[in-house]
Amino acid sequence: MINELIPELIGGTLIGLAASLLWLGIGRISGMTGVLSSLFLWREQQRHWAFWFLAGLVLAYPLYKLLGYSAPLQLTSNNTLLMAAGLLVGFGTYIGNGCTSGHGVCGIGRLSLRSAIATVTFMVAGIATVAVMNLSGGVL
Repeated sequence: MINELIPELIGGTLIGLAASLLWLGIGRISGMTGVLSSLFLWREQQRHWAFWFLAGLVLAYPLYKLLGYSAPLQLTSNNTLLMAAGLLVGFGTYIGNGCTSGHGVCGIGRLSLRSAIATVTFMVAGIATVAVMNLSGGVL
C-alpha cells in the first residue's frame, strides 16, 4: 500500500519544494497563470525564471517516460468539448484571479482564506463536471 503512494509523495514534495523555492527565492507565486503571464510581460526585465519554470513543467512528463514510468492520459477526441473546456478554464481563471496551482498549492500554503474558498470552488466544479459527464455516458 505505502509503495503505491511513493510516486505521489515524491511528486507532491517536489511541487511543494518548487513553490517554496520560487516564493522564498524571488517572491513569486508558482501558479501557472502567473508563470504564463510573466512570460508575456515585456516590461518585466526579470522574466527568465518563468521560462525555466515552464520548461521544467513541459519536460517533466517526457523525462518521467524516459525513466520507464507510465502515466496514462485519457482525453476526449471531441475537439469542440476540448475547446469549450479550455475557454471555461481560462474564464474561470480570470474571474477567480488565479488558477488551481496558484490558489491550491501556494494560496492555501500561505493560509489565504480567498485561496481556500477558490480551491473548494474548483473542486466542487470538477466533481460536478465529472458527475455530469458520467451521467451523460461521456456523450458530451
